[in-house]
Amino acid sequence: MTRKHDGVDVAIVGAGIVGLACALAAARKGLRVLVLDRARRATGASVRNFGFVTVTGQDREAIWERARRSRQVWAEVAAAAHIDIHCRGLWLIARRPEAIGVLEAFVKTDMAEGCELLTPSEAAQRCPALAHPNVGAVLWSPHELRVESRDAIPQLTRWLGATHGVAFRWDTAVRGIEGQRVDTSRGSIEASAVVVCPGDDLTTLYPERLADAGISRCRLQMMRLEAPGFVLPGTLMSDLSLARYGGFAKLPEAAALAQRLAEEQPAHLANGIHLIIAQGGDGSLVVGDSHHYDTADAPFNEEIVSHLLLREYTAVTGRTAPAVRERWSGTYAVASDRAFLLEAPAPKVRLALVTSGIGASTGFAFGEDIINDLFP
Repeated sequence: MTRKHDGVDVAIVGAGIVGLACALAAARKGLRVLVLDRARRATGASVRNFGFVTVTGQDREAIWERARRSRQVWAEVAAAAHIDIHCRGLWLIARRPEAIGVLEAFVKTDMAEGCELLTPSEAAQRCPALAHPNVGAVLWSPHELRVESRDAIPQLTRWLGATHGVAFRWDTAVRGIEGQRVDTSRGSIEASAVVVCPGDDLTTLYPERLADAGISRCRLQMMRLEAPGFVLPGTLMSDLSLARYGGFAKLPEAAALAQRLAEEQPAHLANGIHLIIAQGGDGSLVVGDSHHYDTADAPFNEEIVSHLLLREYTAVTGRTAPAVRERWSGTYAVASDRAFLLEAPAPKVRLALVTSGIGASTGFAFGEDIINDLFP
């Protein structure tokens, strides 16, 4: 006989950042919340990425406002849950004249509020370790935060349980949802509302909807380098990022940069590489990433991709990369025509995915939007 558990106000399927963000938003409304996950702990994109909360350069139309709100919530949650913020701010290092032109155009927009465009000498005064001839200009943004994902997500989970009374049921697969009944591998649950946050699981729940929406999977390669012997003033990005982030790439000045990158770094573009260097509390550097698109989760990494990442590291920092401590791959759901997917398979059911690899940057605001939609 199927066991039937006590009902809850909101059942959330998936304990990644979107699921946890929904749990927080619901708990702040005083709702009874249950989070279900088929694994023993979060193991997907939310713990495999940079933990980099990126605001500056995000696409104005689809992402920027959610990134700004999510950054605010991260600051609140990190203080309350004792989650370490390992570095603050962004240094976007431009090497080419075309990249400098993009930054000069960007700082004239309202999205650059609080940012500064630094000359090489001004940047060298703030961080002598990064003074080298390759630096043409540096965009400094104060808005970014970075947490260590593999630590922050478990800490956030424990804090939600201890402080907000959010219940978690691990090792529990959700097989189906009928009305207000959630059928799981450990019995059925009655819920007033259900939020399905499947991450890159495209086949278990609502596979037809995900296929019709054109949702696929992006795989990326990451690595951690040994401590370089100096402290970075913030997370670093490079010219390649200007061609990838909509807040930069949609500026008219970005066309010339895109053309030059295509001529000079075709292998980087073919592998979807844009450099991010983020320093951890122990001084080690998380470096990534690449982007390869497929519905399957291929387990094999290509060493040429790591080589291209390290080549860009040297070009940006002017230094040989330290030894590689570890390598891993991540995956996330992706769509070519949207940054988010939010659908209503039933009146009190929501299917929610971040489909652009920016869960850490936008998840908290997205979660608030989902819960406000269900409980206005």
